[in-house]
Amino acid sequence: MAKILITEDEDSLRRFVARALALDGHETFEAADGAEGLACLENGVYDLLLSDIRMPVMDGIALAHEAAANFPSMKILLMTGYAEQRERADDLMEKIVDVVSKPFSLPDIRRAVAMALT
Repeated sequence: MAKILITEDEDSLRRFVARALALDGHETFEAADGAEGLACLENGVYDLLLSDIRMPVMDGIALAHEAAANFPSMKILLMTGYAEQRERADDLMEKIVDVVSKPFSLPDIRRAVAMALT
C-alpha cells in the first residue's frame, strides 16, 4: 500500500483521516502545518501528500508548490472547507490530483485517496 503524509492543522481531523487510511493498509504520517509537512517530505519518500489548504505557518498551496517542484513523482491531494481557498488552488491543477471539499465522510476521503493513488 501507499506511504501517505497528512498535513492538517486540526488535530482531530488529522487523526481521523490517518486512522481511516491506515485501515485501508496505508502507512500514514502526520504533520500539523505546512512547514512541518515540508520537513517530513525532505526526510522521507511518500506516495501521496494529503494536505489542508488553510493552515498556519505555511499553507497547503505553498506546500503543494514546494512538493510538486521538489518531489515531482509524488501525488498531491488537497482538502478545504472554504470555496475561496479551492479557487486559490486553480493554478495548481496541473500539479495536483484534486481538491476534496470538507466536510467529508469516511468513505469520501478513502475514495478520493484511492483515486489519487491510481
